[in-house]
Amino acid sequence: MTTASIDPRELDETNGVLDVLVVGGGFAGLYQLDQLRSRGFSVKVVEAGDSLGGIWYWNCYPGARTDSTGQIYQYSREDLWKDWSYDELYPSWSGVRDYFAYVDRKLDLSRDIIFSTRVTSADFDGERNQWTVRTDTGRMLRARSVVICTGFGAKPHIPSINGLNSFAGESHHTALWPQEGLDMAGKRVGIIGTGSSGVQVTQEAAADAEQITIFQRTPNLALPMRQQQLTGQLKEKLKENLPERFAQRRRSFAGFDMDFIPKSVFEVSDEERADTYERMWATGGFELWLANYQDILLDERANRIMYDFWRNKVRQRVTDPVKAEKLAPMDPPHPFGTKRPSLEQNFYDVVNQDNVDIVDVNEDPIERITPAGVQTKSGLHEFDILVFATGFDANRGGITSIDIRGTNDQLLSHKWSERLDTFMGLTTAGFPNLMFVYGPQSPAGFCNGPTCAEVQGEIVVDFLTHVRDGGYQRFETSEDAEQSWTAHVEEVFHMSLFPRAKSWYHGANIPGKPSQMLNYSGGLPSYFDHWEENVAAGYKAFTLS
Repeated sequence: MTTASIDPRELDETNGVLDVLVVGGGFAGLYQLDQLRSRGFSVKVVEAGDSLGGIWYWNCYPGARTDSTGQIYQYSREDLWKDWSYDELYPSWSGVRDYFAYVDRKLDLSRDIIFSTRVTSADFDGERNQWTVRTDTGRMLRARSVVICTGFGAKPHIPSINGLNSFAGESHHTALWPQEGLDMAGKRVGIIGTGSSGVQVTQEAAADAEQITIFQRTPNLALPMRQQQLTGQLKEKLKENLPERFAQRRRSFAGFDMDFIPKSVFEVSDEERADTYERMWATGGFELWLANYQDILLDERANRIMYDFWRNKVRQRVTDPVKAEKLAPMDPPHPFGTKRPSLEQNFYDVVNQDNVDIVDVNEDPIERITPAGVQTKSGLHEFDILVFATGFDANRGGITSIDIRGTNDQLLSHKWSERLDTFMGLTTAGFPNLMFVYGPQSPAGFCNGPTCAEVQGEIVVDFLTHVRDGGYQRFETSEDAEQSWTAHVEEVFHMSLFPRAKSWYHGANIPGKPSQMLNYSGGLPSYFDHWEENVAAGYKAFTLS
């Protein structure tokens, strides 16, 4: 019996060694499984959820949906997209789950996936050049290489608030939502956080909750989604130029089928700029963020023009002047686009409702959670349901939640505790035969997910193939290479307006963690140019043996 045909439940020290063990069953992990398997690697995926989807297994809260149009929120393989269509322009979590089930049927992926199993530790054996991986179910697997595909939103962040566990009602983080759902009809709902999940839950709950109170630290500079239900005819029309859109996806700054206008805001007349912004606003989606003028994220004056346009549009919809100032203040809370904008359907309409309140926690801070609700400086807000829309320990959290031990008995979580160093978000020194997709210091936080899964995934698959075909048993990044990449990530970051916002892009949302840019903001073309330079120089960033 070959390793590739061994039942994963039986794979332990007595039965064999995998070529590659993949952690995570979302877009990135499934791409690794399919591509590595097609190249003759023995490979298994370990997935914590009960089914495929990664973040789309866990994110099933009301209103959860993509911020990419469905046409590009899928793999680019024609044998997959030609027979698939989403029912909405921006698919819901259930629509994305249906897509994963479709891909599974087409590619027969589940036979090589260990579900309902969370990886707890991984230890590198320097004598054998192998990883020993342990799980919460007691299974142990061995592999020559490990690829971590836990995604940048794998570890939910729940803030430390006094009395957090004392609440007598139901409370859930949006990324840990009950799979069976939660009825909010007639309930008093408190929503802590105004990121994308906070916006989406508010939109859904406002339809039938008795009362909603939003606890806001920073307003969300959300853009219109322009959601559509898709008919059969429109579904086919949207496929007509898909190959071109996929090609555009690979060469754009953020992996979307759009890119910046190659002009400055100040190179066009006020009339032309206003017409462009009005067209983009009517279209909806991320055009105003990722297909804007090329200096929008670099020049404060250009950025302010965009913010003022956005602010005026929102204030036309929010009729209560107090709410309007909280949601769209006259002066920007941070430069537009330096936090990932959310897409909203009717958020700025439902906040007008009498049963929706907004508490600015900068003015009226939360003091503690009580059995009845949330105590702020000004008084007690009573609730039946508390929703924590408080985001993630992004990029690094899912990785460091695994007890990964490399050479010299070094823990990865300890190595990254004060400063995070990687080579291109793919590898880190002292941890041989270990790679990441969507890793910290990669473009993941800016990127359309399936794009990064494929184009960054290609790097990993090609490199592992090179290692195997070259007869090598071990690869490791040099410290010089990772320190050089960290310096480049920081240099690009500080050339932009991104440092002006307290954002999960650079870890500012996690108290006690060092603030460091965790996402490469130089764009996909620059990122892959750096990789090609490394390849052309004989993989100079690595020691192969």
